[in-house]
Amino acid sequence: MENKVYDVAVIGGGIAGYTAALALKNFKKDFLWVGVTPFGEKLFKAERVKNFPSFTGNGVELAALLERQMVVEEVPFTRAKIDGVYAAGGCFMLTCGKEVFHARSVILATGVETETVESASEYLGRGVSYCAVCDGSLYKNKTIVCEVSSKNYEEEAEYLAGIAKKVYAFCKYKNAQFRAENIQTVEGSIAQIVGEGRVSGVVTKSGNKIEADGVFFLKDAAPPAVLVGGLETKEGHVKVARDMSTNLAGLFAAGDVTGRPYQYVKAAGEGLVAAYSVHKFLVHEKSFATQNLFP
Repeated sequence: MENKVYDVAVIGGGIAGYTAALALKNFKKDFLWVGVTPFGEKLFKAERVKNFPSFTGNGVELAALLERQMVVEEVPFTRAKIDGVYAAGGCFMLTCGKEVFHARSVILATGVETETVESASEYLGRGVSYCAVCDGSLYKNKTIVCEVSSKNYEEEAEYLAGIAKKVYAFCKYKNAQFRAENIQTVEGSIAQIVGEGRVSGVVTKSGNKIEADGVFFLKDAAPPAVLVGGLETKEGHVKVARDMSTNLAGLFAAGDVTGRPYQYVKAAGEGLVAAYSVHKFLVHEKSFATQNLFP
């Protein structure tokens, strides 16, 4: 457990998070920029970036330029998946499995994670989880279904297999490979989670039912309302004011997580605004709800 309290924690490795971190470095703030990968997987897959001023090329080329700037400006990045954000004792506590970080303020820039199974939110805490390390121990010798978003999360599925009796894996990518003998890959996708009070299984889009005690969604980030308790959202996006503040004092959001358009230039702009807003919040050390940064 980390005893240090950062001025700001920027959650999310995409362009919104990077822009916020870059601005905070210029403000000389003590910040933690944390995410699964710097600049996000989506950028590396972009065949052509057409909306970023002065840039022509693909996502790999833009990422290379950003990485060069990141090195020159000495912007530190911590590779970790934050699975929970909690207000605690005048600051925020961020959990990453068994590891804990603390910060006086937070910028949420996790991008948008579409909910692939609409019924998932109904069973949150009653058999549905987004964190293998956090909740896996609850399923010793039980049956688990997991939806694995990419090869990056095969290790988490293997972790669950070491605890559970059986793991059924729905993989949203090709050529999935697991070492554990008790992992069975399943073709297709999950259509619905079923159960009375708690999860009892899933129904596939082809109509087959798999009985299970729990369902894990293994992906870059949980939906914002799951990640941050009490956070106000609308249609899966974080509700923000023009200064990127949320309904929780000291917590700001930027980028795709705040809604459309899902554009890099919009993400960069919001990341910058969020950094300025956090700077003012920290200077005044009071509830941001009483401030009017953009009259």
